Amino acid sequence: MTSHMRLTKTCQYCKELFIAKTTVTKYCGDACSKKAYKARKRKAKIEASNQQTVKEIQRPIEEIKAKEFLNIQEACQLLGISRTTLWRLVRDGKVKSSKIGRRVILHKNDLVTFLES
Repeated sequence: MTSHMRLTKTCQYCKELFIAKTTVTKYCGDACSKKAYKARKRKAKIEASNQQTVKEIQRPIEEIKAKEFLNIQEACQLLGISRTTLWRLVRDGKVKSSKIGRRVILHKNDLVTFLES
């Protein structure tokens, strides 16, 4: 059972008019169909890459939020400030710090208290 329909449609890839034999035809030919397929796959790969990048960026911050005590670098990442600014706050006594050997650590509650004041 064949249909003798002839529909004028616009190709979804190249935007040219063509004669379609069925109502579900989207592309004017095999070449446009293949190009559209490759474009969809390329877009999916880019989206997956972007999502992976976002996960990699958010992972360290989530790990830092779980800690009770932070070093200078972690505190800078959490607050979004530079090392110089954080050292200035420690020097001025606005943020309490402790030393263990040569390491300087900050209690996360002290940082929260500083931000709230």
